[in-house]
Parts: sequence; C-alpha cells; structure tokens
Amino acid sequence: MAKRTWRDAAVGLVVPVAALLVWQGVAMLGWVNPNVLPSPLAVWRKWVEYLLPLQDYAMFQENGGGGRLAWMLSGELIHDTLGSLYRVVVGFAVGAGLALPLGLAMGASRVVYAWLNPLVQLLRPIPPIAYIPLSILWFGLGNPPAVFLIALGAFFPVLMNTIAGVRQVDGIYLRAARNLGAGGATMFLRVILPAAVPYILAGVRIGIGTAFIVVIVSEMIAVNNGLGFRILEAREYFWSDKIIAGMITIGLLGLAIDVGMNRLNNYLLRWHRGLEQ
Repeated sequence: MAKRTWRDAAVGLVVPVAALLVWQGVAMLGWVNPNVLPSPLAVWRKWVEYLLPLQDYAMFQENGGGGRLAWMLSGELIHDTLGSLYRVVVGFAVGAGLALPLGLAMGASRVVYAWLNPLVQLLRPIPPIAYIPLSILWFGLGNPPAVFLIALGAFFPVLMNTIAGVRQVDGIYLRAARNLGAGGATMFLRVILPAAVPYILAGVRIGIGTAFIVVIVSEMIAVNNGLGFRILEAREYFWSDKIIAGMITIGLLGLAIDVGMNRLNNYLLRWHRGLEQ
C-alpha cells in the first residue's frame, strides 16, 4: 500500500516538474519579459524571502571606523498564512455549522423542505463576492466581513450535499429498518444519517475549497493582512515574483487540506463499498 502511494505521488509530480522545466527554459531564453513572467528560480528566491522570519538590522563598528549592514528577510508569509487559515477555519465552521442541521432537517422533512427550498434556491446562485459591499456596510473592515463571506461560500455546498444525501437514502434500508421495528429517531440516527455521510463529506470538501477562493477575494477588499492582501499589494508594486509566490502558497495550502480531507474521508468511510480496493 505504501509503495503504491509513493508510486502515485511520483507519477503525479511528472507534469508539474515538466511544466517547471519548460517555464525555466522559456525564461532563460528570454522569450518573455521577466517583469511579466519571472523564472521559477526568481519565484523560489522570493518565496524563501517571503517565508523566513528574519529582520533587517545595522551594526556600527566604532573601532573599525565603518559599519556593517546585514539584511534579512521579512517572514510575512507565516503571518499571512496563519491569518488566512484563521479566517477559513472560522468562516467554514460558521457556514458548515449552520448548513448541516438545516440540510438534515430539509432532507428529512418534506414540510421543512417545502417552506425553505424556494428561499435557498433564490439565494444559492448569488456568488459571495456580490455580498462584499453589504458585508463592509454591515460589519466594517477587518475579520468580520471576511468571515461572513467565507461562511456564505461554505454554506451552500454543505447544505445542498446534505439535503441530497438524506433524500437519496436507498429505500431498501428504510423498509428494512421499519420491518425491524425502528422508530423515527432510530431510523434517522442509525440509518439515514450514516447513509448520508458520504454526501456530507463531499459537501465539506467542496465547501473548504470554496472557502479558500472567497478568503483570497475578501482579503483583497476588507483586511490588511493575509495571502490575498499580500498578492494585491505585490500587484500595486508590480512584484510579479511575489504574486506568483503567493499564488503557489495558496495552491500548496489547498493541496495539503484536500489531501487531509481525502484521508479523513477514507478513514470515516471504510465501510463504504465505493472505497473497497
């Protein structure tokens, strides 16, 4: 199993490595303006500079009659990443925490579904970005509007997948449970909810991805730190290498979270026949 995992990871690296080599070759041949598209090595240097927590300082040597300036790096990446992750976690927790019980209720009750579904279908197509003016008007600047937008982005994927999971439980499970004398609460907790878990986890995975998209946009508008803010700042100064370094950081964070969610899904759904090897 471990050997197969490493083999799959190696295969997955072939295309990215090839793309980097082509990118570096194009940059070395001078086919593109380095201010528009810097080389991978330039982006790597900027990413390291953006990452390491060092600082500028100057030391004056009185006896030597001179000075020594040792510049070091900013460490902004650590603070920006933590700020973005904090907003993603809080916003996703709020959005998913509201969507999960509501989705279970709408999926299990036709009455609740009939009352709330028109409103849900009216609001669902509105992108969270459209709420930016209202979020600033309601919450001002800083973390609250960003958390509000992220919660909106995570809410509907979790809600719709939860509703679908509950409503699409195989009827044979329900009839078998009734024949065995299961009551309403037992039916919901022991049959409907476990059968809906794969859909719910799929919605969680999509919701986290949407939360990452929204956090970058919200940081460009409402806050003064985070990966989105730093990318916008780099654009103002035409630091294309820092823009790409920030984009790569976002990609790496998203990849790490997606891998973690995939492992969690596989662990929680060991019983699911779709995961049998």
